[in-house]
Amino acid sequence: MSRFWSPLVHQLSPYVPGEQPKLPHLVKLNTNENPYPPSPAVQAAIQAELGADAARLRLYPDPSASALRASIAAAHGLTPEQVFVGNGSDEVLAHAFMALLNHRDAQGAPRPLLYPDITYSFYPTYCRLYGITPLTVPLDERFQIRVDDLIAAARASNAGGVIFPNPNAPTGCGIARSEIERLLTALPDCVVVVDEAYVDFGAESALPLIAAHPNLLVVHTLSKSRSLAGLRVGFAAGQAELVEALVRVKDSFNSYPLDRLALVGAQAAIEDVAWFEQTRGAVIRSRELLVTELAALGFEVLPSQANFVFARHPAHAGAALQQALRERAIIVRHFTRPERIANHLRITVGTPAECAALVEALRQIV
Repeated sequence: MSRFWSPLVHQLSPYVPGEQPKLPHLVKLNTNENPYPPSPAVQAAIQAELGADAARLRLYPDPSASALRASIAAAHGLTPEQVFVGNGSDEVLAHAFMALLNHRDAQGAPRPLLYPDITYSFYPTYCRLYGITPLTVPLDERFQIRVDDLIAAARASNAGGVIFPNPNAPTGCGIARSEIERLLTALPDCVVVVDEAYVDFGAESALPLIAAHPNLLVVHTLSKSRSLAGLRVGFAAGQAELVEALVRVKDSFNSYPLDRLALVGAQAAIEDVAWFEQTRGAVIRSRELLVTELAALGFEVLPSQANFVFARHPAHAGAALQQALRERAIIVRHFTRPERIANHLRITVGTPAECAALVEALRQIV
């Protein structure tokens, strides 16, 4: 703490990312990284960009990321003007909070931002950073997002925006595209941001709804299904007016959020559809087997459409299970808040060998 801090800094409670330990022979199942490498085309594209002497690195990258945006647009039936890219989906979300989710009514009173009470813990961090009033809407008893509850809360509070992941995190539960469309139709004056970080592992994307709904922004990351967590690339898609707002914020903050290597690597990953289908299919198969094996050990596992599972054992505390696994060089994620999920573990789906090691360790523990 310093007397030179601005008042805002004193009020911040920064987001705490998942642990990135550097221990040998570790089974790392705590941060939802893809267990498989990115497309070989990614490495080839980066090597080509570097060239023989890396001379291109003396030049700034394309500030508008034109080629990458064109590839993303082509992959999803959009136009490049409907696509925004940034330094990971967290940066894209940060720009969305500032550009689209910070509203006041005619009297100058803040209009709250709605999100589930159990969800991505970066959302309250952004609210504190930007001075946005949050309003949480409880998940139901099955840990599902209820669209009717979001609609009722938004109308009662004159909400300025709604944001949620689909599938939700850390639960892994998804909602149908038809339910998202119902929400968009019911709240035409409210921006709805759907955070689709994990959508490629089994949920329905809201991207096809963009053409008909000017209040929809969909956010994706290449960290999960494209195996590029280390490259830091994310994108948002929406009608051109929403994207223009993000560009205005970006160009008031950092005109070059993606370096030359990230741009070409991400484009190669987007364009290698065969590799994407192969690796996400492997993750989905491992997830289904892991759910079966955890259930056989007595775990209650929520239905997951993500690359992780959310599970609890009725006879064992979540913190104790996490520690027992850590002692066996296996790390998973445990959340102490809210209390409702204190006995759950969020377990990333690893390779078949990693999943087998996890199940064997849990068999010994429980």
